[in-house]
Parts: sequence; structure tokens; C-alpha cells
Amino acid sequence: MRRIHRATKETGQNMTNILQKYRGIIDTIVIILGCFIAAIGVNMFLVHARLLSSGVAGVGLIVQYMTGFKVGFTMFLINIPLFIISYLKLSKSFTFYSAIGMLSQSLFLILTENIGQIINLQDTLLYCIYGGVLCGIGYGLVFTRNASTGGVDIIVMLIRKSYSGDIGKLSFIINLMVVSVGGFFLGLPKALYTFISIYIQGLVIDKVVKGLNRRQLMLIITNQEQAIKDYIMNHLHRGVTILPAEGGYTAHKKALIYCIVSTGQMVELKRAILSLDAGAFMSIVDVSEVKGKGFKNI
Repeated sequence: MRRIHRATKETGQNMTNILQKYRGIIDTIVIILGCFIAAIGVNMFLVHARLLSSGVAGVGLIVQYMTGFKVGFTMFLINIPLFIISYLKLSKSFTFYSAIGMLSQSLFLILTENIGQIINLQDTLLYCIYGGVLCGIGYGLVFTRNASTGGVDIIVMLIRKSYSGDIGKLSFIINLMVVSVGGFFLGLPKALYTFISIYIQGLVIDKVVKGLNRRQLMLIITNQEQAIKDYIMNHLHRGVTILPAEGGYTAHKKALIYCIVSTGQMVELKRAILSLDAGAFMSIVDVSEVKGKGFKNI
């Protein structure tokens, strides 16, 4: 059993080393894929219904609707001075990956310009919903790689660096200004549909960013401490922390096992615990972010 555990541990370490070695390439691929998905969401759904997106893309869409000048070119031109400031004031890594995101999205918005002709739903609400979902998935993938598509994200980071304030609130205020300007030119119904789309987009981004690293925290109070601990370490290959616990009513001494596992492992561990100790007490909590050995950082 120890040999198997050692071999599994060595295999996991080798995979970690490989991922670290090619991390830059993997990050770039994910950013480009996210930008492609977001561009599909904009051109296939939002533009088709003459809705707006958030941030600089929203500004670009206003310009496109009013003048015909393509949103991809507008995004690129607006972002040039922002990236110069970002390079001077913010993290070089963030600026570099965000530049990849900005260039990729600008290019894909230009290349997928006519993709909206594929479908014709005549339903603004459906365009609003699916545009928000696809943009949320795309931007969520970009954010998981510690990058952005520039624009509002850089502005917010610069403001946050100089003044105290919540990043989410700052971003919302800027997007509110963009949509308000768009509503002045496009009408109130379009602005209201855009708010729905941006709200959906935010929810999906949150699910993508947190969901890719979602884990389960299990707190277990049991009389079979050793058996459960061995099962977690030898079968699930996860670490455990043992804490002393005392019943508030009975004053009985027991062990509290603290363990973080994946969702699939949680189901397996629950069955194992119940088979080892039918009277065990379990508390399971969703964990959106885990940092430490054995878990990816977001």
C-alpha cells in the first residue's frame, strides 16, 4: 500500500512539474479560447439584437451602432493608452496576459463579425440571455488565468491602487455609465435588456472562476478516527487535520477531522464514513478557493 501511495504521489508531482513548465502556454491557450467564446457571444447574440456589452466592448458597440466603425478596432484604439499606463503602474504579468486577451478579443470580434447571420430568433430576451452566458463563460476563462481583456478592468485596478474602494462596485459604476450613454442613443428598452445581460454575465463569470476550483470542506466527528483518517490518506490521497473536540452537552471527548476534497471524492468519502461509523457526524461546506499543496490556485 505504501508503494502504491508513493508511486501515486510521485506521478502527481511529475504532472505538477509538467504543468508548471508549460503554464505560460496553457494560460495563453485558455485566454485565447475565452476571448473567442466571448466574441461569439457579442456578435452572434448581442450585436444581432443591438444590445451592449460591459466595459470597453460596450463603448465599441455604441460607436459601431452609431457610425459603423467596427467594435474590434475601437477596443484596440481605446486600450492602447490604458495598457501603457498599466505597464507602468500595475503588474507586468497582469499587463502581458491582459494584452493577449485584448488583442485576441479585438481580432475575434473582427473575424466573427458576420456570425450573427447564422441564427434569427426575433427575440431580444433570448439574445440577451445567451449573449450574457457566452460572454460570461469567455471572460470567466480569461479571469482564471489572472488576465483580462483590458479596458474597464485596467481602469478599476488603477483606481483601486490609488483610492480605497470595492472593485466590484467600481466596475459596476463604470458599466452603469456606459450603459446609460448607450441607452440615451439606443433607447431605454435596449439599456434595460443590456442590464439583464450584464447581470447574467456576472453570475456566469463567478461560476466559472470559482467553479473550476470548487472543493468541499468536510468536518467529521467520529469514534473511528484512525480508520477514517487512513481511508482519506491511503485511498483518496488527501491530507487531514485532527482536532480535539468535546461535546457541549455530554462532555465526551472525540476527534474532529478536517479535510478538503473534490466533489467526487466527497461522495465517496461520505459512503466510506457511514460504513465505518454509522453514528458519525458530518458537516459539508462548499469552498470556492483553496490554496496549498495539492490544490490549484486561482
